[in-house]
Amino acid sequence: MELNISYEEVYDLLHAACTSISPDALFLMKQAAERETNSGAKVFLETMIRNVGLAGETDKPVCQSPGLPTVWIRYGEAVELSPLLSYLPRAVQEATKNGFIRPSIVHPLTRFNPGDSSGKGIPNIELRQDPSLDYVEIVMSAKGCGAELGNVAKILTPATLGKNYKGLKSLVLDTVIKAGGFPCPPSAIGIGIGGQMDIASKLSREAVSTRDWRDVNPDPLLADLERELLEDINSLKIGPAGVGGDTTCLAVKIAYAATHTAICPVTINFHCWVARRFGIRIYPDGRKEKLFQVE
Repeated sequence: MELNISYEEVYDLLHAACTSISPDALFLMKQAAERETNSGAKVFLETMIRNVGLAGETDKPVCQSPGLPTVWIRYGEAVELSPLLSYLPRAVQEATKNGFIRPSIVHPLTRFNPGDSSGKGIPNIELRQDPSLDYVEIVMSAKGCGAELGNVAKILTPATLGKNYKGLKSLVLDTVIKAGGFPCPPSAIGIGIGGQMDIASKLSREAVSTRDWRDVNPDPLLADLERELLEDINSLKIGPAGVGGDTTCLAVKIAYAATHTAICPVTINFHCWVARRFGIRIYPDGRKEKLFQVE
């Protein structure tokens, strides 16, 4: 399959992601603002939504934090990815040069900053081959790193996982309580379960960054767990920016992999309400479909 996407298209998608948030996230924010019963929280939500509108109107970044860009490329049949793989870092660097991304990428030890959002592993690119796909899907997400400070990774055992997953649920709620307002709520939360720690961590980031925040998990067990955790998290009343209110979390997204009988790795990954991401599917006939859209 020939991948019919130009550098200009990639840059335009990234530019749009920098100056707005994905439509699914904005839809949930507006829903939360409409039903909010806490007056202070309602003002915060309405201000966040207004901020998104102003960013688009003035062609400015929706948030000063640039996040760290990760790209998932999923494909079925063989496809030539070399042009796209060269476009992605170039687009990130150009967006930085043009002021849509703050240059915050540094060497992890020396803290040297090249000033253009370049560096080893930037953007992080994850390739996924799935023979069932008849398209190429590209999802790019720049998840804010302030929210990273609340993340938790833990190895549970079958005993600490508990009956009815009590240990897992307690770990999630305890993590949300300790994080408070620091992850810029209302957040979305990705939970990776299984594999070893590296796999659980990747799953948590992928689940919260690539799934539509309005979707329902196709696995009934995980769908029920996502709904239960979302309700329990919002019952904590931490609220937007931690000021209290009905909406602490917009979505919970869970992904899993098989693991060893002795362990149950879990990673909890916060995503702030600023969902800077774009997704597009490209079909063999050249047709293109944007993801996360609201009809």
